[in-house]
Amino acid sequence: MAIGTKELATTELDTFEDQRLVEELRKAKEELFNLRFQSATGQLESHGRIRAVKRDIARLYTVIRERELGIRATPAPVEKKAKKSKAKKAEEPAVAEGEAE
Repeated sequence: MAIGTKELATTELDTFEDQRLVEELRKAKEELFNLRFQSATGQLESHGRIRAVKRDIARLYTVIRERELGIRATPAPVEKKAKKSKAKKAEEPAVAEGEAE
């Protein structure tokens, strides 16, 4: 996902977990720092990018704060299926056959 674009909508942020929101906030702050540095050295070509990144940072802070206050719902954690190794998969049918006899 690109920071500072219309892709970072609040509806999309609703699906992010808290850790991912904090990570996106860190990336946005880092990008803003780099843009300000480029602006100070005269290397910045798109000044509108600074404004877009600032808005993304504000949007991220808003979503985080609303979740803290209970205004916005936190997404349910997605349970990951445990991956079985090939060795265990080979053993399981043998155990099941042994019990059936």
